Amino acid sequence: MDTTVLRAAYSELIAEARLGGFGDPPPGQWSAQQVIAHVAANDELLAEATRQVLDGSGRAYYNHDAIDTARLDELIAEKGDVLAWLEETSARLCDLADRLPEEDQTMVHTQIIDGTHTRVDQPWPWPKALVVQAKVHLPAHLTQLIELRGQHDES
Repeated sequence: MDTTVLRAAYSELIAEARLGGFGDPPPGQWSAQQVIAHVAANDELLAEATRQVLDGSGRAYYNHDAIDTARLDELIAEKGDVLAWLEETSARLCDLADRLPEEDQTMVHTQIIDGTHTRVDQPWPWPKALVVQAKVHLPAHLTQLIELRGQHDES
C-alpha cells in the first residue's frame, strides 16, 4: 500500500505537536496530551489489525480502547513522553501498511466510535480504514491541536 499520504498526515500532526504551547481545552474536550495519547493508542490498535491482515488471522478493529479519557490519562502517566510514543507508533503502523499489497481488499469488521456516535460498524476493506486515518482522523486531530494553541494565545 502506498503510505505517502498517511506518512504526510502523521508528519504534519507530529510537527504541530512539537510546537507545544497548548492551552487548556474547553470543558469536556481533550487536552493536547490526551489528543496525542489517543492517536498513539489508536495507532497500536490499527497496527495490530494490520498485522492480523498481513498474517491472515483476526478480522476486527474497534477503537474503544483509544477513546476513554481515563484510559488516556493512564497512558499519559505510563508513557511519559507521549509525543515520542506517537512517533514510534505512527512509524510502526506506516511500516506495516507499506507491506499491504496495493490491491488488498481484506475485509475487517471496523467499529469507529466518535464521542457518543458510532461512525462505522461494518466490514471494510482494510486499506480504506488506513485511508480514513490519513484523510479524516489525523486532520481532525491536527485541527484540535491548532485550536488548543489558539486557546493558549487567548489566555
